[in-house]
Amino acid sequence: METEKDTKKKATFVIQVQYRQNATWQGQVVWSEKNERKPFRSELELIKLIDSATEQSGI
Repeated sequence: METEKDTKKKATFVIQVQYRQNATWQGQVVWSEKNERKPFRSELELIKLIDSATEQSGI
């Protein structure tokens, strides 16, 4: 018998911060399940990338 916890989709993101300039982060984020790598130039852009990736996949 499957529970709600077992059927929830999950996503794993690896975040690599390469620079911290002008009080913000720059680096790359890797979506582990799809092996997609995207650069980001700020924390806000990082959050938007993760949000759009999870929305597109229905997570």
